[in-house]
Amino acid sequence: MQINKIFGLNASIVSKIGLATRHIVTDFYEKISALSKRSQAAEKHASTEEATKTAVILPFIQALGFDVFNLEEVVPEYVADVGTKKGEKVDFAIRIDGKVAILIEAKPIGSKLGEAQFNQLYRYFSVTDARLGVLINGREAWFFSDTDAPNKMDKKPFFKFDLQEHEKSQVEELAKFQKQEFEIETIIEAASNLKYTRAAANFLKAQLANPDDDFVRLIGRNIYDGSITKAVAEQLRPSIQSSLDEIIRDRIQDRLGVTFLSEPQRTSFEEDLGEGLDVDDGGIVTTEEEVQGHLIVRAIGAKVSGIDRINMRDSKSYCAILMDDNNRKPICRFYFNSPTTKYIGIFDEKKNETKHKVEDVNELYEYSDQITAAISNYL
Repeated sequence: MQINKIFGLNASIVSKIGLATRHIVTDFYEKISALSKRSQAAEKHASTEEATKTAVILPFIQALGFDVFNLEEVVPEYVADVGTKKGEKVDFAIRIDGKVAILIEAKPIGSKLGEAQFNQLYRYFSVTDARLGVLINGREAWFFSDTDAPNKMDKKPFFKFDLQEHEKSQVEELAKFQKQEFEIETIIEAASNLKYTRAAANFLKAQLANPDDDFVRLIGRNIYDGSITKAVAEQLRPSIQSSLDEIIRDRIQDRLGVTFLSEPQRTSFEEDLGEGLDVDDGGIVTTEEEVQGHLIVRAIGAKVSGIDRINMRDSKSYCAILMDDNNRKPICRFYFNSPTTKYIGIFDEKKNETKHKVEDVNELYEYSDQITAAISNYL
């Protein structure tokens, strides 16, 4: 109340500001959801670059808050002379406060974003004032800047966004490129941080999957007395990999704040995890064992995927663990309802299910490789 008085705000105004902020965030999520559907439809029907622009890319620019009908703000076929080449054109240039801030190079939705398209955008970038380049094919959008050298586009994107498959945190990241939020210096600083963070994350993911010799020696020098010969490194490698798995598993359970209780308390789990855990009128009962199994699969999958993508959906016959909460992306199923016999069914790349008998939910860790492979099929 004292703060409100100092700034001359009353509770009603503060409440309205909060509601307005939530409305803006919700509105952006809705726009991205609509774009996702457009992208899926375009994959089936848009066979050319122009069709992709109309179906997805222009709505994408519009979703970011730019007026695609204002030629002073969104300039199609922007001319950017490159060296001796005159009349070179960028698909779209976006002006903010009268200056070119963003270059967008569009490609057909059926094409893969790669070296050739990158080189084209790279040439345009160096002859304009833009500090943000976007390469987009109607499915993916790659964001580039000049964090390594001024006015020279980096060779790797600092951010990638998949219009059809994305996490909540990625939508929040994309929201920073909206016109009303656009602050180029903030974006460049974030781009620099993201670049190194993601490079480190990719390195650590690779080590989690298969520690290389240098990594094994680095750890080995701190845990082994003596020279790290090739034979010693090979002896240490399985222990190091197991310890990494254990650290990830423990960290996930710590962050989720999970305490497995003797009696199921589904309401608290529902609040903690945000999952659809329930006892419904149809007789579906989600048990503590199924919840624990879901968390174990998340812990196993964390080294290759964001855990938010690994979801649980219960039914009368089995409890399904799905990628992206999509029943067309099954990872495994728990058959835990029988009081005497329990199974886990794990799906391969052809979505064939193989069942394994388990005595205890902790035995799921024995199938880490198969579970990881099932998750990797959807990445």
